[in-house]
Amino acid sequence: MYQRIMVATDGSPLSQKAVDSALALAVAFKSQVTAVSVVQAYSYDYFEGAYPLSKEDVKTVESYWVDKAQKLLDAAILQAAAHGIQVKTQVLTANDVADALVTAAHALDADLIVMASHGRRGFDRLLHGSETQEVLNHCKVPVLVLR
Repeated sequence: MYQRIMVATDGSPLSQKAVDSALALAVAFKSQVTAVSVVQAYSYDYFEGAYPLSKEDVKTVESYWVDKAQKLLDAAILQAAAHGIQVKTQVLTANDVADALVTAAHALDADLIVMASHGRRGFDRLLHGSETQEVLNHCKVPVLVLR
């Protein structure tokens, strides 16, 4: 049924459920899995009001974030290997996380996206947004959302 599954992870316990579910589906359907983590590009107003960082320092910060994301994906590779599955990984850097996920899903020709939703509501959702909702609104690929 699903031959190419893309799973999004940010390292949170909830996104680990998404990884677990994607791997279970991959075992059941003998699917290919690509684990993706999106690192938001450094925003120069991220530290608004603080001492501005040099371009070299920005590169250092972004490199740290990418390395951290890759470690998350390396853990997914080990977890998948325990199930006899090979997982491809991608660390993406983007200003818009949801857009990066939608673009990646289409580029991978994914049959299914597996991701978590933190279930934010009200003011918290207004402050933090909902990447999952944006993916659901803009992607033509089916999305399995875990809470």
